[in-house]
Amino acid sequence: MTPAGPVLDSYALLAYLRDEPGADAVQKILEKAGRKGASVLMCDVNYAEVQYITRRKNGESVWEQVSAALVSLPIEFVSTSRALADGAAHFKVRHRLSLADAFAAALARERKTDLVTGDPEFRPLAKEIKINWILA
Repeated sequence: MTPAGPVLDSYALLAYLRDEPGADAVQKILEKAGRKGASVLMCDVNYAEVQYITRRKNGESVWEQVSAALVSLPIEFVSTSRALADGAAHFKVRHRLSLADAFAAALARERKTDLVTGDPEFRPLAKEIKINWILA
C-alpha cells in the first residue's frame, strides 16, 4: 500500500491557482505527485470553499476555467464521512478554526499525512498533525 499523499487545504490551492506567495511550493508538490503517478488529497469541503471564494471574488467565468484546470491536476477529492466529520468536530471544539479547516486537519490526521497550508490558523495544531508550511 502506498502512503497517502499530502492534504491540501483551501489556502494552499487558492495560492497555487492565483499565483500568490506559496504557489511555487504547491506546484512542486503537485509536480512530484504527478511524476510518481500519485495524488494529493483535498476534502470536498475544502473544494467547496475554493469554489465559493473563486466564484464570489472572480465570477462564474473564472470558476469555469479553474474547474476545467482542476481536472488535470493530481488531486483526489475525498468525500466526507461520519468518521471524518467526527474528526473535524474534534478539531473545531478544541481550536479556533473554520469548519473547512477542521475538515482538512481531520483528513490529514485520518490519512496520517502532512497538511499543506500557509494559513496561520493551523499553528496551534502543529503538535497534533504534521504541517508542511508553503510560506517561509
